[in-house]
Amino acid sequence: MSDQMSAPGTGFSRRDFVKATGAAGVASVAGCQGPTADSQETMNQNTSSSSTATAAEQLPAAAPPQVVDLAAQNNEVTLSSERRSLQAHPGEDMGGPINLPEVWAFKADDREASVPGPILRAQEGDTVEVTLDNTDGMHPHTVHFHAVQKTWEDDGVPTTTGITVNPGETHTYEVPANVPGTHLYHCHYQTHRHMEMGMFGILRVDPAGYEPADREYFLTMKDWDSRLSRTYGGEDVSYSPRNRKPDAFTVNGRCAPRTLHPEDGSPLVVSQGDTVRVHLVNGGYMSHPMHTHNHRFTLVEKDGSQIPEAARYEQDVTNVAPAERHTVEFEADADPGIYLMHCHKVNHVTNGLDAAASYPGGMLTGIVYEEAMDSEIFSNLMDYAGYDG
Repeated sequence: MSDQMSAPGTGFSRRDFVKATGAAGVASVAGCQGPTADSQETMNQNTSSSSTATAAEQLPAAAPPQVVDLAAQNNEVTLSSERRSLQAHPGEDMGGPINLPEVWAFKADDREASVPGPILRAQEGDTVEVTLDNTDGMHPHTVHFHAVQKTWEDDGVPTTTGITVNPGETHTYEVPANVPGTHLYHCHYQTHRHMEMGMFGILRVDPAGYEPADREYFLTMKDWDSRLSRTYGGEDVSYSPRNRKPDAFTVNGRCAPRTLHPEDGSPLVVSQGDTVRVHLVNGGYMSHPMHTHNHRFTLVEKDGSQIPEAARYEQDVTNVAPAERHTVEFEADADPGIYLMHCHKVNHVTNGLDAAASYPGGMLTGIVYEEAMDSEIFSNLMDYAGYDG
């Protein structure tokens, strides 16, 4: 198990969590605790998703994404895809459970398969060899990388390159790290289905002379129509890409409240005075205006291009369209506490559908100050998020 906690990136470890909370140890997610009587009225069970719970147990759960330092492994990585379930919010409170019974998770080398896929971190000027190993696969796949300029045959599009990696095959792509910035990668075979099944991730190219922030995090947003997952999971439902009805909204593959769990979710853990850099990536099909509470940020990078100093200004909402990547920076200068970061299409901050929708949930995480992690409020949040330690 990785020592890294919080959103993938830098700056917060298991030891830090124990120190901040005074806990004797850190336990794994063991199912959410029941809601209190006072909160029960606002927490409706998501009956549309609960029928998938049995099917979800048949496949191992996809892990949260981890950062792969490519320079540290000779700029080589092998990606494969494995069948997993996505237990976005397995508890029965706050609109749960939200489980996708089958997703297709990218796996880097011998790490855990995750949804979103692993964050591949490269250095400007290097050339990365990405081997797609489909030896044990069940479906044809490819890998397409946004932004970086590469040869025609390495574009990862089967219809225009003639290269499809069929089950039983492997193929190596040469990916020059020649466009600094944060980029998306995904399977480009039957893209509308394979991305919906979870085959997407982040390629980060650090520019020469890159200066990291005090805290740096990666967040990938995704809207899901669970009917496709449930179809592959064996349920008698129909799915049409032209008639999507998203019913799950995730940050790094988790719905709130699980997003707030430091071990399995994606809170932005900060300490007062930190400079915080957040890479926001949209792996879904809808736009998501992401809003920070009590912190104003500056958009410093978009789709691999630096925003000129003269064009920068402070804001608290940035609308991230499908496949866009926004990098924002802010100072952790607020009263130390717990502050939300969420999509401001507020129906995306719910779990479940229609009358069963429960708020808050969905595409919501938080800016969590270490100074507030030993508070009763944080302890209550951990109860809801499934922390059983």
